[in-house]
Amino acid sequence: MKVKLLDYERSFIVFESHFVKFPPKTVSDLRQQAHNRARIKIDSLCRITDAKGVTREYYLGESCKTERVGVGKDVGLFTQPNADFRPVMSTEDSIFIKSWDKNDKGVMLQPPSLGPQTERQSVITKDAFWKYCFVIKHREADLLEDAPAIIKASDDGRPVFARTEFEKDGYKILLEYPVKTLNVSEEHTAFQTDTGPVLFPDFSKPVTRTAQGFYLAFIAYNKSDWAEFIVNRPTPIAPGVSVNHYSENAWIDKCKNTLYAID
Repeated sequence: MKVKLLDYERSFIVFESHFVKFPPKTVSDLRQQAHNRARIKIDSLCRITDAKGVTREYYLGESCKTERVGVGKDVGLFTQPNADFRPVMSTEDSIFIKSWDKNDKGVMLQPPSLGPQTERQSVITKDAFWKYCFVIKHREADLLEDAPAIIKASDDGRPVFARTEFEKDGYKILLEYPVKTLNVSEEHTAFQTDTGPVLFPDFSKPVTRTAQGFYLAFIAYNKSDWAEFIVNRPTPIAPGVSVNHYSENAWIDKCKNTLYAID
């Protein structure tokens, strides 16, 4: 059976900044070229359907570091203090996830009247960038129907991808992602994923925008009907000090895990 999956090597989030024509609201250093178009490879996707039947796709971008674009060695390309940066974007709303060496770092946006940068910056997508788009490509993949097929695909060196479908907090969720780490055993006729990041939805508390309910997570499972997540949450390391770390276990029962392979 053939299905169409996102081609993760050729699919990208693209956003364009222009400091003159559309002053930015998400940067901490204006000492860089006024115009830039960034292309970030898509790491995974989440297709979410709300109680009204509205479906939207959110794309998780690959990790990069906070930078100044187009400057010289005298200024330096990487900002200090530096943050890990991941965008989660849709056509409607987005959230930018940043992690410094500790939370509540106090790095100011520019201009400072915008306040400090937060670890989770929620925005209306069209308000954040001068221009933006999604470069989306697909490719065909073969369904891996059972553990022996998964083992064979792994041993044959074929790239493996997966989908996990479930309902949670009143939403229907479909996660799609590359399987970067895959454990197999012909002796036990068994497999187990350990891969990420994916988007873990948490709408147990009210949100004003859908993207605010997404957290980074890794996903593992060795059966088709349940999955365990390790979720990135603020994690205390000393009195009054926390960091973002994959520290919270979460389980999804009654889900559907399906694996696929491409040539």
